[in-house]
Amino acid sequence: MTTELIARHGAIEGTTDKLVKDLRGVVDDTDHALKEMANSTAAGLSAARANLGAKLAEARYRLEDARTAVTDKAKVVAHTTQEYVLDNPWKVLGIAAAVGLMIGVVISRR
Repeated sequence: MTTELIARHGAIEGTTDKLVKDLRGVVDDTDHALKEMANSTAAGLSAARANLGAKLAEARYRLEDARTAVTDKAKVVAHTTQEYVLDNPWKVLGIAAAVGLMIGVVISRR
């Protein structure tokens, strides 16, 4: 199960890097298009608009991939946590009590 989480984490990082790269590309293209709009004709504007639309569609696609990857990872983590809690209820109870005690001590000192 741990190996699966590590593999998925790597896939999520790759998707996130691609998404950031695509979004930076969209921002750069938009900036470039805005600078050219002042001197552009109607045909140039429509070409720039089509180019920006394609880049934005690609960024949306990457964003959806990232959302799906994060959702899948959250489901796996939740399932793994639930299995651990069901297999080790006393251990989890002890850890929760220790954390609660530490928080209580820190709060009482303030």
